[in-house]
Amino acid sequence: MTDKFVITGMTCAACAAHVERAAASVPGVHSASVNLMLGSLVCDHDDSAAPEAIIAAVQNAGYGAAPESAARRDLHAEQDAAVKSMGRRLLWSVVCLVPLFYLSMGHMMGLPVPMFMHTQPLLAAFVLLALTVPILILNRSYFTVGFSRLFKGAPNMDSLVALGAAAGLVYSLIEMGLLAAGKVTGMPDLYFESAGMILALVTVGKYLEERSKGKTTGAITALLALAPESAVVRRDGQEVTVPTEDIRKGETVIVRQGGRIPVDGTVTAGSGVADESALTGESMPVEKNVGDKAVSATILTGGYLELTADRVGSDTTLSQIVQLMEQAASGKAPISRLADKISAVFVPVVISVAVIAAVLWATVGGMGVRFCLSVGIAVLVISCPCALGLATPVAITVATGKAAEQGVLVKSAASLELMGRIDTVVLDKTGTVTEGKPRVTDVLCAENMDESTLLSAAASLEKPSEHPLAAAIVEEALRRKLPLQPVTAFSAVAGGGVTAKAENVVLLAGNERFMDDSGVAVSDTMRSAAAKLAEDGKTPLFIAGNGALLGVIAVADVVKEDSAQAIAALRDMGCEVVLLTGDNRRTAEAIARQVGVDRVIAQVLPQDKARCVQELQAEGKKVAMVGDGINDAPALAQADLGIAIGTGTDVAMQSADVTLMSGDLRGVIKTINLSNATMRNIRENLGWAFGYNVIGIPVAAGVLYPFTGWLLSPMIAGLAMALSSVCLVLNANRLHGANINVGAADGPAGSGSSTADVESAGSAESANAANITGSATSNAPHEPTVIIDDRTTLNQTNHVSDQSNNPTNKENTMDMGMHMHHTAPADGETATDPVCGMTVAVNADAITREYEGKSYYFCGEHCATNFMKAPQVFLEQ
Repeated sequence: MTDKFVITGMTCAACAAHVERAAASVPGVHSASVNLMLGSLVCDHDDSAAPEAIIAAVQNAGYGAAPESAARRDLHAEQDAAVKSMGRRLLWSVVCLVPLFYLSMGHMMGLPVPMFMHTQPLLAAFVLLALTVPILILNRSYFTVGFSRLFKGAPNMDSLVALGAAAGLVYSLIEMGLLAAGKVTGMPDLYFESAGMILALVTVGKYLEERSKGKTTGAITALLALAPESAVVRRDGQEVTVPTEDIRKGETVIVRQGGRIPVDGTVTAGSGVADESALTGESMPVEKNVGDKAVSATILTGGYLELTADRVGSDTTLSQIVQLMEQAASGKAPISRLADKISAVFVPVVISVAVIAAVLWATVGGMGVRFCLSVGIAVLVISCPCALGLATPVAITVATGKAAEQGVLVKSAASLELMGRIDTVVLDKTGTVTEGKPRVTDVLCAENMDESTLLSAAASLEKPSEHPLAAAIVEEALRRKLPLQPVTAFSAVAGGGVTAKAENVVLLAGNERFMDDSGVAVSDTMRSAAAKLAEDGKTPLFIAGNGALLGVIAVADVVKEDSAQAIAALRDMGCEVVLLTGDNRRTAEAIARQVGVDRVIAQVLPQDKARCVQELQAEGKKVAMVGDGINDAPALAQADLGIAIGTGTDVAMQSADVTLMSGDLRGVIKTINLSNATMRNIRENLGWAFGYNVIGIPVAAGVLYPFTGWLLSPMIAGLAMALSSVCLVLNANRLHGANINVGAADGPAGSGSSTADVESAGSAESANAANITGSATSNAPHEPTVIIDDRTTLNQTNHVSDQSNNPTNKENTMDMGMHMHHTAPADGETATDPVCGMTVAVNADAITREYEGKSYYFCGEHCATNFMKAPQVFLEQ
């Protein structure tokens, strides 16, 4: 199981490393990951490790810890409070620091200073001490936390600052004591201004860092701001306003124009238009009618809605998005592992270097105490473990926020890093490349027939049916506002089509063979046109009235507007694109031609999609799988990176690493581009963090002094340390302006766009059935290579053989078979379609599937395919 905790008291990467070690030391904890930016700890553990034990271990290490559920925070409010508190500390520190610095260093700059600074050394020392004490009090946390961590054997950045400032203070106090005792004459070397300056400069850096963090987590803050504080619900017949968190599941929520939808729910009354751009990235408003789903935090720009609350509180889409963003920000990318290892030992090493440098200059270099002390303090103060700890999380946090703004949800930092290395993208067809909803695409009229009359007759005939293809025809007729006539004697013919009577006209609709069997004359021209439609992956339905052909209506699952552009961009980035579908060869090939896919694996059973992905991985490919349905979940989990279409099922999204909220395939391109930009930014940050410390620490230790006579003062070292983390955070925030749209970045290095070779489906079992039926060659990039997986065709042997006497229909059997509406025949055995509930004749024409040793009968291929995606769902109904 996984638990998340809120951690307080962390100030640098060393703290994060100590918390991780403390949590990981608890028996039963498998992994612990700390996010310094968010102040969070995520632990993966078994039942033997209680959350209380993890909290106790962290508290024993000197940090505060609480379960996130019990200490759910408003991140923006916390950061705002931290910035204000630090700003006040900084202001009063500067008020004391300015006169302290002036009195200490003014004479070196030729500025006039009070005479007592020259004539009364002891008074001057007490004045400097008096100005230093308020700075020490204001910034006492560096000492309390720093020395506490040091004594616990877990020193952090505060320990370095405390040691550096304390060394200067102790030395100055000793000099004051000697001066008061008359052991020294004149003004001694005092480090009060250095101690005060170090503390003030470190606070400046912390203040700027906290302000930058506020911008870094701005995306999370902006999302949280989308949730309305209150909502109107109907209770006991009355409309009452309640806090959003008090809404109960199943309650009726009322939203008026201009209001934000507070929960995920189903519209039960009213209609309107919703702006979902904040969640999906799509600017076009979405119509909402009775039965439609409404999403939390979207704005009702027009209309009035009543909806039933389906998901409330932490279960809403908005809450889940925020949780995913925080989860991604809390995770660690593999690229950060080296920085984590160095952070764990960084502070002890720096303390050792400071001591060794001071001792060497004293013993070997023969330098005085002031010189050696200055070197030791400079080494302590210039080192910056924060830069190492912030290099990755700030970039990941900004990147996940940037992705969310574009309607892309990334679950983990590792997923974001991996996306840039993907070289093969596998696309599910239905609902991913296509809309997932059949539509009328072509209307071919016979002589003396017009489109409106043909569609009206066909829709009247199909109205009693609940089949998706019938629904597409009815929907098109209603869209055109055509009149529908009531029908009688509606019936279906197995393997053929449907018949009914409308105003004494006998209407028929079905495939070509059904027309021939019914004695309807079909011209060669119409047959050729229908064959062409079938070749394009469409289902042609012949419509006849009183024995005469009225025309042909083609229905198809149309390609999304953005699919071709997205696939072309993937090819340009060097990714191989594979279309993986359970549909028949002809339909899959037609869709592939439309969108420019090179390689198609068709007629794959749902349970075999994961196997196909595995076989691609066996070829050494880094595979991303994009899908939207329950049947895609195993393949999404098997792939190196699973990408779920947000318009799909919860199961698919739970199995995926990335979710595209809008269903726009261009989100895949955006994710790849963002991955490349983020990894580039992290490498820059790590380069800066390592380079700064590798160069800064030796310089502070005085390696240049023998050659140049130049020595870094503790004050300059403190300023450098203060600015180092700020520069790193500002660099990460550049990702806010990164262009991640289609074509904005390069793809995988060293790859180019090429056409895939013809390969089998992978296993010996599929080798016999890997009939390469596509006519394309590798020189025709938009003529796809088609691979047939026999697991589906084996289950369709009877159905295919029924069509063997009709060459025109043989290859299009699955398309024609989709349109079968069955009613109970006059005699003979019948069965109930478990998907649509229709009565099906049990004979050679029936479509069957085997599941757990039992045969199930279906009205057509559409229902059979849906059943095999999730049999248990339909059997439980």
